[in-house]
Amino acid sequence: MNNVCLIVQPIHPVGAELLRAAGFEPRLATGADMPIVAQEARDASAIITRSAGLNASVMDAAPSLRVIGSHGVGVNAIAVDHATALGIPVVNTPEANRLSVAEHTIALMLAAAKQIVAADMAARKVDFDFKYNAPLSDISRKVLGVVGFGGIGRRVAAMAKAGFNMDVLVASKSAKPEELREFGYRQAESLDALLSQADIVSLHLPLLAQSEHMIGARELRLMKRGAILINTARGNLIDEVALADALSAGTIAAAGLDVFESERMRADHPLLKARNAVLTPHIAGSSEEALKRTATQLVERIVAVLGGTPMDVVNPAVWDSRRR
Repeated sequence: MNNVCLIVQPIHPVGAELLRAAGFEPRLATGADMPIVAQEARDASAIITRSAGLNASVMDAAPSLRVIGSHGVGVNAIAVDHATALGIPVVNTPEANRLSVAEHTIALMLAAAKQIVAADMAARKVDFDFKYNAPLSDISRKVLGVVGFGGIGRRVAAMAKAGFNMDVLVASKSAKPEELREFGYRQAESLDALLSQADIVSLHLPLLAQSEHMIGARELRLMKRGAILINTARGNLIDEVALADALSAGTIAAAGLDVFESERMRADHPLLKARNAVLTPHIAGSSEEALKRTATQLVERIVAVLGGTPMDVVNPAVWDSRRR
């Protein structure tokens, strides 16, 4: 059996160690562009990818490929349907980075409310009059609107409630009313109601056809003028042009974003000019601890699938007809 595992983008070193211990030859791709990956995946039995994803042409070029690992929870950038058609299970790590992403979400709330980035720039320019003009705010006791109540949304709500005594308002079709009451949260009547009431809105939804651009110009106008929008979920949940316009016009006070519609924003993107936006380059799940957990769990799932155990397979329909 061929035991090459092609790693499209770097992962924590513990991942390579575990792969070797399991009898794999870990091989880092020389580039993340799909033509390069396709060329280098020809003898791979497993592929690990991150934000680069994996397209159909790579899968077609790898006749020995028997499992694809997504470093994290999202699989939007992977051609999962094509993998299923070829009999290739796709696995992910839905729990590995939840804590780290939740922490980063809170960090973005604080950075936006306290204008940490702008304040840092002012201090470096020895502009200590900044404090007389900057509209700073607290997050304690404010209304936090949590949109989506999965693993990360739950952790954000708990941190906000316990650490800042925030009034947590949840918009989620899956959250049970009794569960929300148990933790002292309120259930929003609708997304519109949440947007109009929340001081901070934090998005925690997967990207689906019905959730793409769920926050656009109309939704931004529903928010308070002093409100802050946070997104550590999927960039395409927000219409970025509409958000840039809203930030420029003062429709909302600020935004904190770790994800964007494109992993490589163009240099003239309007959000890059928004002084009231705190932008981070998709690092919420990239703490040392999260990277180690993710690499460890992903290798465990790859080894399990090849050993006949379906662990966190995102396309379970493939299992009985998978490549062997």
